[in-house]
Amino acid sequence: MPSPFPGMDPYLEHPALWPGLHSRLIVGLADHLGPLLRPRYYVEVEERVYLLSPEGIFPFPARPDVMVATAPGVGPSARALSIPAGGVRIVEIPIPEEVRERYLVVREAGTHQVVTWLEILSPANKIPGEGRQAYLRKREEVLRSRVHLVEIDLLRAGEPMPVLGDGRDGHYRILISRWEQRPRALLYVFTVRDPIPTFRLPLLPGDEEPEVDLGRLLQTVYERAAYDLRVRYEEDPVPPLEPPFAEWAAALLRERGLRSG
Repeated sequence: MPSPFPGMDPYLEHPALWPGLHSRLIVGLADHLGPLLRPRYYVEVEERVYLLSPEGIFPFPARPDVMVATAPGVGPSARALSIPAGGVRIVEIPIPEEVRERYLVVREAGTHQVVTWLEILSPANKIPGEGRQAYLRKREEVLRSRVHLVEIDLLRAGEPMPVLGDGRDGHYRILISRWEQRPRALLYVFTVRDPIPTFRLPLLPGDEEPEVDLGRLLQTVYERAAYDLRVRYEEDPVPPLEPPFAEWAAALLRERGLRSG
């Protein structure tokens, strides 16, 4: 069953769903672009790792790479801490979380030089803290180089990436920054009502640039991951939509038989 929304489904921004969707979109883009770019280029999924301070605002629950299960009744939560006399208190120790963010690079075959850098923004990139600073440092490095930047923002919450010009009148953004045209760039701005715009993947001069249909890829991921069995359309999305988009979404879901009343 496809998503009922014409473009980005705001329910997929939920903290429990977004991390998995982000990974699937990155891998899906790599699988889609790889055959189209052969033999001139190849696509790599790379990873950025950093520590996120627990004092920062991080709206998504951390998910460990490895989980060790214990027998019922013997886990840490089952061991009550006794409080000795003398004013001793129970406190929690702040432990930084290791965050891993995937992104794509298109490399020229033979030279292995990076031609295009493609990012799908994560929540930590859009809130104050190390996650945003780490991404902004890498972004500035790319913008000072002869590497194209494609930046996809499918999250309504948080602070958009800095641009000089109009770009805050929509929910979502796709930035296409060709190195030879900087500081000018193309910024696609769209709302939850709109289809996700298609765009050309920038490559070296003279090479045919494939069209990226992110909306179609999103629908493919939605169906393969069975998000229709996991999304609770009877409830409001997280984060909530503002009026009049909330009313529009509710009417759309009622029309599709996914919400009553």
